[in-house]
Amino acid sequence: MDWQSAQFLILGLGRSGRGAIDLILRFGGKPAGYDRTPPGAADAKQFAEWEEEGARFSYGEPDEALLNDIDIVVVSPGITALHVLVAAAGKRGIPVIAEIELAYRAADCPIIAVTGTNGKSTTTSLIGEILKREGRRVAVAGNIGRPLTDVVGPYRDYDFIVAEISSFQLETIDRFRPKVAVLLNLTDDHLDRHGTFENYGSIKARLFENQNETDAAILNYDDPAVRRIGNKLKGRVLWFSRGVGGNLPGVSLTYGEIRSRIDEDEELVGLERDIAMPGPHNRMNALAAVAAAKVMDVPGKVIRETLQTFPGLEHRLERVRMIRAVTFINDSKATNVDSVYYALQSFDSPIIWIAGGRPKKPEFERLVDLVNIHVRAMVLIGEARKMLDLTFEHFSDRYYADTMEKAVTLAYRMARPGEIVLLSPGCASFDMFDNFERRGDAFKAAVHALEEREKQDV
Repeated sequence: MDWQSAQFLILGLGRSGRGAIDLILRFGGKPAGYDRTPPGAADAKQFAEWEEEGARFSYGEPDEALLNDIDIVVVSPGITALHVLVAAAGKRGIPVIAEIELAYRAADCPIIAVTGTNGKSTTTSLIGEILKREGRRVAVAGNIGRPLTDVVGPYRDYDFIVAEISSFQLETIDRFRPKVAVLLNLTDDHLDRHGTFENYGSIKARLFENQNETDAAILNYDDPAVRRIGNKLKGRVLWFSRGVGGNLPGVSLTYGEIRSRIDEDEELVGLERDIAMPGPHNRMNALAAVAAAKVMDVPGKVIRETLQTFPGLEHRLERVRMIRAVTFINDSKATNVDSVYYALQSFDSPIIWIAGGRPKKPEFERLVDLVNIHVRAMVLIGEARKMLDLTFEHFSDRYYADTMEKAVTLAYRMARPGEIVLLSPGCASFDMFDNFERRGDAFKAAVHALEEREKQDV
């Protein structure tokens, strides 16, 4: 790619779009960028500096004239194929590529890419931690927060890039070819954009489409939809599984032992109890990470030590505090029912469940049996309160709160020593908070405030 002479138009100037602008400028190019709204005051200085380097920006209603003399359109994940400028670019024959595609063309080290409906961030971070413990120079990027374009190209020097990849990012790839590609699981998600589950799965499968026999495809044998994809791939297929896939190439967890079987070499990597992260879903995430690490020839000792010390990520079954023998767990990232399904199975103690927010899909019926087993009382918040109330009308210990602080206080008053207060909303946060991070932060702040009050009462 001729970075200096090609005329780029970047659509969407959020995190990914800004990364693309910066990458092209580092190569000496002069990109154009478009967004409906101009940057806020906090970012104005950065945009001014980019303009001094030769970038130019447009805002407001999209104008097809922006495509004049453009050679390549780079889209941020939030830009769909229905966007007027994307459609117009297609009619003009202008290539439209994803930000991760742009990054791939600038990358000079192997990329380990992770996708799936749930567990992407945790698995991506764990793989990164394993490689770092071995002493490799590693960048963790992609949908996890840092744009992939920020870790490639001039002035970047890594041995590996571990990238979380979303379905939105895979829609417009072309040559993107990870050395190791991981597919964790597939459940209904983002169907408002992708239409059907089948189409969603097909888009996720694009992660593997440019691989060949020298690359590794790592897939969840225990997920039927994922297994169907794995049976059609050109790359070297490895599986991870809790038991049933134990005789296949890959990594299995059987009788409490984590075993890898790569190129006919079998190794006891560690034990199930070595996995510090709570929950059965994190067992699967750990197996996927082990498989990726073994493909990259990381010694089993390094992998085991990392599993023993990696606690998981913030807002994902995060242990916040124990107050008078009541443990508070922040699982604000649980924005869908599948995530709550895993969370409720992660603890042996009775749970006081804080749930609610803006519902994505009314599928709470799937949780009824688990709630009956694991939940002793629930506190309902947000727009989903009525929906949850109807779903669990048989459940007598239901309570309501209009703020996170009230929800935490109410849950604590009901909790008995040895029990768990679990924020696992099963909903988006946008009715009460800007994002799931803010919601989790509010939960933690309420817990800390409660702890201070309890200290004063002693």
